[in-house]
Amino acid sequence: MSASNHVCRFLSATGFCLMATLSQAAGLRPVDIPADAGGPAMRAAIWYPCTEPAGEVRLDIFTWKDCPLLGDSLPLIVVSHGRGGSFVGHHDTAEMLANAGYIVAAIGHPGDNSFDRSRSDDLSVFVERPQDIKRLIDFMLGASPFSAAIDRDRIGFFGFSRGGYTGLVLTGANPDWVKATTFCEHSANNLCLKIIQKKYPAEPLTHDPRIKAAVIADPLAVAFTADSLAAVKLPVQLWASERGGDGVLPHDVAAVDANLPARHEYHVVPNSGHFAFVPPCPPAMAQAVPEICTDAPGFDRAAFHREFNAAVIAFFQQHLR
Repeated sequence: MSASNHVCRFLSATGFCLMATLSQAAGLRPVDIPADAGGPAMRAAIWYPCTEPAGEVRLDIFTWKDCPLLGDSLPLIVVSHGRGGSFVGHHDTAEMLANAGYIVAAIGHPGDNSFDRSRSDDLSVFVERPQDIKRLIDFMLGASPFSAAIDRDRIGFFGFSRGGYTGLVLTGANPDWVKATTFCEHSANNLCLKIIQKKYPAEPLTHDPRIKAAVIADPLAVAFTADSLAAVKLPVQLWASERGGDGVLPHDVAAVDANLPARHEYHVVPNSGHFAFVPPCPPAMAQAVPEICTDAPGFDRAAFHREFNAAVIAFFQQHLR
């Protein structure tokens, strides 16, 4: 069973074990984004600067902390999770950004999230993921309760793994699926079968020029070439694990660094695996999915996340002034 299958099983059965541990000062609200011509309904969470003290939050039991928004003309950060992930998968980074004065919105990608993986191994999700984030931005600037407080000229992106792929596409990249053929030679999953059979997506991919800066963490980058990345011109903070994992190969992320045409930050995290970018696991989750939660000897995930979150905030502070 894959790591993502373990996460799905764990979260579906005992999500409260993870979610009930979140205690934070930022405000937090649920959002239901309705279906439209661009895609199906999506579930989301919004973190925001708040005037009230810290409170206990259960996310997947749907007990939320609600409090008045602090500030106006605030920057917006949109978040895309990895394969089979969750809109709360990067809650610590979202909370730190909210405490630093950002509105942060994260979705569960339809068909590729911890409760619904029905299309996780279908190439269609690689077309739909960028469209999902565009729809999230549309909602946040339109029908959301926070729209009037958002500065439309200061929108950033945060994405991990497949979410990193999503961010690269949104900022101008176009995957070359032919490049992924070698990667798929030894895999029989549905996604690789379509790549080998050259049944590539025909639909145009969504690019969103409203995004002004992007943090990309350990992206699934097997299908990107120098030509794929030529149109990415905005500021990027690119992160790589030293060891990779879950289909993400360190040399593919290094190739993104080499082929991004604009100046950007590049950070390789020593002694880290792919899931180091997921927040430290509470005990119940660590026991249930050790392949997600266990790091190499000597790697302190909690200490890394303090440094990582500070660097992410500093990057957005620099580029979303």
